[in-house]
Amino acid sequence: MVLHAIQEEFGYISKDAEVWAAEKLGLKPINIHELVTFYPMLREHDPGKTVVRVCRTLSCALAGSHKLHGHICDKLGLDKNGHGLQRTKDGKFGVEFAECLASCGTGPVMMCNNDFYEAVSNEESEEILKKYDA
Repeated sequence: MVLHAIQEEFGYISKDAEVWAAEKLGLKPINIHELVTFYPMLREHDPGKTVVRVCRTLSCALAGSHKLHGHICDKLGLDKNGHGLQRTKDGKFGVEFAECLASCGTGPVMMCNNDFYEAVSNEESEEILKKYDA
């Protein structure tokens, strides 16, 4: 919970935060760093103001999530073949694939921070991104 709270407050878990958490929990910083680098929901770097997650599991993939992810990356000037979280140069967006966003019947689905969108077309994704481009 400590790491989740840190990430919720700052957007990611910095080296200083790892050291602080280790001290508070009576652990060594390497123990915290191992957790941060192992679990994909924890971040070592600033992900951007708006984190866009596109589901890539089977039902969404069959519904076109890879094309949706590629379209979003193209629109934001990111590498559609890149792995992991990619952040725009201006820091407004971070884009990544996600494992199951729990709406298998309405794919492709995406999230922008904590907002959830179902059956997203390429055109709809552009309108959604405009909402967060402030």
